[in-house]
Amino acid sequence: MFRPPPPPVYLLLLAGLVAGCRDQSVKSYRVPRENPPAAPMADAGTAPMTPPAMGNAPDMASTPVPTASGGDLAWSAPAAWQQRPASAMRKGTYLIPGETGASAELAITAFPGDVGGDLANINRWRGQLQLGPISAAELPTALSRFQANGLDIAVTEMVATSGNPPQRVLGAIVPFNGSTWFFKITGPDALVAGQRETFNAFLQTLRAP
Repeated sequence: MFRPPPPPVYLLLLAGLVAGCRDQSVKSYRVPRENPPAAPMADAGTAPMTPPAMGNAPDMASTPVPTASGGDLAWSAPAAWQQRPASAMRKGTYLIPGETGASAELAITAFPGDVGGDLANINRWRGQLQLGPISAAELPTALSRFQANGLDIAVTEMVATSGNPPQRVLGAIVPFNGSTWFFKITGPDALVAGQRETFNAFLQTLRAP
């Protein structure tokens, strides 16, 4: 009787592998999505990549006004005037006492250049008293001029009767050393008017130290 030869060994091995694969179930796995790497933190000393926002222009009200530099004027004040501490904007301040508790104030300031000229300065003071401006043709009648100790001094006087009480200003404009000095008494009408001769005598003491 004829018997077929046994199958080759490699066929037996192949059959075993196929049977083993049929017994194993197919498994699937969910792989989590990989997040992109975070951007590195900027160094504290490194400027930001985006340009900074533009700021507003400086407030003119908070901008400091330059005062005169160089040599100062000297003067001799009346004994009745009470000196007050100077400030960054003033070269001197005096309180001028009057009757019944009233008082006026002398403010002394100085700024570089001519500060716009006599007409502009007079009209600025008039504006502070709520008075209308004067014209260039009226300026000679608004100022009286004299010299003292080599200084050219221009004096003005103005009054605002609409206030309560009415206010008066006695002022002097003195060019000196490339700057302009201002001496201005402001206060109640009657009190300041009574200081006219004292103020003129004070201006006569102005001098370069």
